[in-house]
Amino acid sequence: MECPHPSGFHAEVRSQYAAAGAEVARLVRAVPDDRWTAPTPCQDWDVRGLVNHLAAQHLWVCQAVAGYTPKEIGHRFEGDVLGLNAAGVWEMAVSSAMRALYRPGAPDLLVHLPYGVRDAGGYARELTAETVVHAWDLARALGESGRMPRGAAPYALAEFQGYRNLAGTGMFDPPRVAPPGADAQEELLALTGRDPHWSAERI
Repeated sequence: MECPHPSGFHAEVRSQYAAAGAEVARLVRAVPDDRWTAPTPCQDWDVRGLVNHLAAQHLWVCQAVAGYTPKEIGHRFEGDVLGLNAAGVWEMAVSSAMRALYRPGAPDLLVHLPYGVRDAGGYARELTAETVVHAWDLARALGESGRMPRGAAPYALAEFQGYRNLAGTGMFDPPRVAPPGADAQEELLALTGRDPHWSAERI
């Protein structure tokens, strides 16, 4: 089957995906024991809940690339997937997802997702963009500045700008208005419903 993606697409996705996964790994390793129940910019999740959500999503990837439908996967990754080793589970989840997505021929496979069918390469791009945003959530929850790694914000913004109703996906809050002269990170945060000045102390 001829690859429908432009030249360099898969290499770029793989590079950005690896960088986003590494940033989350860095942050998860930095969570102090007393911060797992701290709030995050995602109202539904504390720090542990957010990391658990990310890990479950990436554990799900292998099943989807293997051809299983959401109905067949069922509730396999619901509930707590982190156990006593959150950092280890995250690193295993993202590395296994990358192996599944980038074995020969896999990026051009069609995968069944809760909202429909998408090629695995596009699915990887979507996962990368969401991971970039949630890494910012986690960084802010831990009191970091939340400045995204170089190139991450423009990449995620380009993916999400193509969604007609991003809030309707259930992944993010309704969009905000970006400030005049906003850079890519500010535009991305506004598009995904984030307050760029969020901090746990202001809640």
